[in-house]
Amino acid sequence: MQNNKRWIYLGVGTLLLIFCGLIYGWSLFKAPFSEVYTEWTLSQLSMTFTISMIFFCIGGFVSGKLSAKLQPRVIIMIAAVLLLLGFFGVSRMNPDNPSLSLPMLYICYGFLGGSGVGLTYNCVIGTMNKWFPDKPGMASGIMMMGFGLGALILGSIATSLVASKGIFTTFMILGVMIFVVLVVGSFFIKVPEKPAGAAEANGPELYGEGPSHMLKTASFWLFMLWCIVVNIGGLMVVNSAASIAVAFGAPAIVGMIVSVFNGAGRVVIGTIYDKKGGKFSMIVDMIFMFAGGIALLAGAKTIAMVLILLGLLSMGLCYGGNPTICSTFINRYYGPKYFSVNFGIGMFNLVPAAILGPMIGSALVEKSGGSYDSSFVAILVCAVISLVLWVLVSKCIQKENAKREEPRPF
Repeated sequence: MQNNKRWIYLGVGTLLLIFCGLIYGWSLFKAPFSEVYTEWTLSQLSMTFTISMIFFCIGGFVSGKLSAKLQPRVIIMIAAVLLLLGFFGVSRMNPDNPSLSLPMLYICYGFLGGSGVGLTYNCVIGTMNKWFPDKPGMASGIMMMGFGLGALILGSIATSLVASKGIFTTFMILGVMIFVVLVVGSFFIKVPEKPAGAAEANGPELYGEGPSHMLKTASFWLFMLWCIVVNIGGLMVVNSAASIAVAFGAPAIVGMIVSVFNGAGRVVIGTIYDKKGGKFSMIVDMIFMFAGGIALLAGAKTIAMVLILLGLLSMGLCYGGNPTICSTFINRYYGPKYFSVNFGIGMFNLVPAAILGPMIGSALVEKSGGSYDSSFVAILVCAVISLVLWVLVSKCIQKENAKREEPRPF
């Protein structure tokens, strides 16, 4: 019975992350805000997404710490309040006061919104992974798929609301929707009495090394660098997906194809990880990045929308696969015992990526007079660097496992 319940809980957890995934729909809000606040630059608008990603990571770390003291339901309710306050704050911004509205946007959308999403994200994934010790990659992938698709599903609703109600009323409506869903859904997110599925998988008792040990291993830091580089390349597209689509003659919603394949990449890579391991799944993720960079660059040179769409597709798969790889790697290699805290630390790979990715992308576009060519070249550079780091990670793990009586799965 408990084994059947875990699929219901997984479904509810995925629903919660769909609503939290709206944070990735920032590119849809950039144009409406730029029309209201014409004084704001592209870099200033992009900073909103960067701040939200930073506090998303901080919220995830805090959630991992709180998970040892509070029930998942309480953590999610705290997140719901933060998101409601954040979206309400955005809805109260003054169109006639751009100098005050910009920091208000950073605080409400970036700090409050990002923190609320981070709290929910870590809490839901950390709790649900305890129900699926036999399928951590698949479970993480499904939940993260919901998170990735949130921008597309709610983005369509948000776009319609912006057109009919305006940007500020839209944030009020979305804030109430997210609050209600999180509060109701929080009652379904609970820790199992014992690891569900362990008997079926004939798995061992929970093992694991805490953050103090993990942070001392060279494999962790090399892996973090790999995640950072891949995320930098991905965020240069994710942060500007709608703008890229518009630049090549397509409607902004077409840019949200990234969200579709962002979600798909999480399940695809998670399933591959469960079956083939981390080394192979990292290779697949890098292939997506190389393919995406080449297609986008070729599309920009030939003004071929088909190639641009293929590039967005590949970059969505690449960026979507990264968090699933991070989650499953930390779960398997450092163990599930301290997963919530360790994963909270691992999420910080997004901080430098969230700063550098949009910053590099915006700077390259502005410097080239609106052309995306140099940004697409930068993606290929990231792909080459990630390949080098993959070799180093693999060798490092091989050395670490050679010193263990029982090698850890990778």
